[in-house]
Amino acid sequence: MILPGSAVEVINPDDTYYRFKGSVQRVSDGKAAVLFEGGNWDHSVTFLLSELELVDAKAGRKK
Repeated sequence: MILPGSAVEVINPDDTYYRFKGSVQRVSDGKAAVLFEGGNWDHSVTFLLSELELVDAKAGRKK
């Protein structure tokens, strides 16, 4: 279940943000607003829930 604060990845291969990972800010009416942060920019984009997949936010991090 995708909830605010969840880490997600865009799985729609036809989308510009395909394979980008971000954090869900809001969920409403079958859509989620996802915040992408990286380098010198932050960007919020709305996706259908079917275009997103939950990911492990801690994967790949070193202690």
